[in-house]
Amino acid sequence: MKSRKEAEREKGDKKGNNEERKDKQKNGPDGSLMLHIAAGWIENEKKQLVETKKAYMAEMCPAPSLGGDHATLMETCRKIHALIDKVDEERYDLHTKTVKADKEIEDLKLKVIDLAGVKKPALKKVRMSADAMLKALLGSKHTVNMDLRANLKQVKKEVKEEPSEAVGDWRKNIEDKADRKKMFETS
Repeated sequence: MKSRKEAEREKGDKKGNNEERKDKQKNGPDGSLMLHIAAGWIENEKKQLVETKKAYMAEMCPAPSLGGDHATLMETCRKIHALIDKVDEERYDLHTKTVKADKEIEDLKLKVIDLAGVKKPALKKVRMSADAMLKALLGSKHTVNMDLRANLKQVKKEVKEEPSEAVGDWRKNIEDKADRKKMFETS
């Protein structure tokens, strides 16, 4: 069973929760007064923007007076075309300025990157043969064989076998050499 103190604490917590719910209901559906005020400001800004657009259009583009003869209408058309040409020139000038500024910005960004240096990522050690590397770079169409050992000539080592007689009787060898020596002396 619960003690009296615990029961009173729970009742107190419930009362506090009711007060919090009432505050949330007062402040709006989100429960935040600041959000409610900010939403009102955004709506006011939208209304002001629409009003300023209407005022600008009324000032810059007054309603044409179409009453009059053919000559006045032609004059009005000429004025409108002159205004259109002027606006097109301004638009073209602004467009070229923005394009030029964008190019300068890109150039400056590249200079900053060059000056700062590009941080190279740590490379991972990859075990790959030269053939596999070339296939990855050039694609499967190009078949280049990087096995350089295959292009080398095969050279067979000739093993010179010394006669096994040298191990035999050394006196015979001396006698043979003595006979050769006599041959050179007599000639």
